[in-house]
Order: sequence, then structure tokens, then C-alpha cells
Amino acid sequence: MYTLKVEGAFEAAHRVVNYPGKCDRLHGHNWLVEAEVRGTELDELGMLVDFKLVKQALKSVLDRFDHRFLNELEPFSSGLNPTAENLARIIFEELEPHEAFVRDSHLYAITVYETPKSSVTYTKE
Repeated sequence: MYTLKVEGAFEAAHRVVNYPGKCDRLHGHNWLVEAEVRGTELDELGMLVDFKLVKQALKSVLDRFDHRFLNELEPFSSGLNPTAENLARIIFEELEPHEAFVRDSHLYAITVYETPKSSVTYTKE
């Protein structure tokens, strides 16, 4: 089994509604997102998936969050709190069907870093 990881980033503000502390106030983060791809079959060049394609796919998903107030974007504008946990799942669901994943490769995990020392990982399992 091979595991490939790429990182992407965006800057955005959010508010965790009804949080019993200062995170209930508007604040921002420099979000770091790591996509983990797994598979066993390499192509004729010896690659699982081209890093460039996965980076482009991740960027295309993250662009909609960049320099935005997350609470104003769907599905957060419908009442879902824009926590790192919910963000990780949403990014996973938007990235998973991307055509960058070929042969037996698949998106395994998304890790969202809210700060350099605080992260959450979402997998389907």
C-alpha cells in the first residue's frame, strides 16, 4: 500500500455559533489542509497518482473557502457550524469524486489544521 500526501491552504474567518467561549466571536485562521491518497497500483512511471493533479484538485476545492466568512457559505449558512471537523468532512466529500484518482487510488483522509498544533482528520471509515 502506498500513501501519498499533498497540502493546500486557505485563509478564512468563521464563528462557532453558541460555543461557550471566545470562539463564538468572529475570528480567522490560516487553515492548512492535507489530503491523503492510498492505493497499491503504480503507473508505468512508478507513480501512484501525479502529485500535481492531486494538488490542483485540492486547490479547486479550497478556492471557494479562501478569504471568505465560512458561516456565509453552504452548508454552513444553513446552520451547520463551520468547525474543523465539519470542514474536513465537507472537503473530503467534495474532493473524493475528483478525476485525479486513477486506477485503484482513492482519497483516504483529509486533515484540517486550524492552528499548527490543532488538527482533525476525517476518513470514511
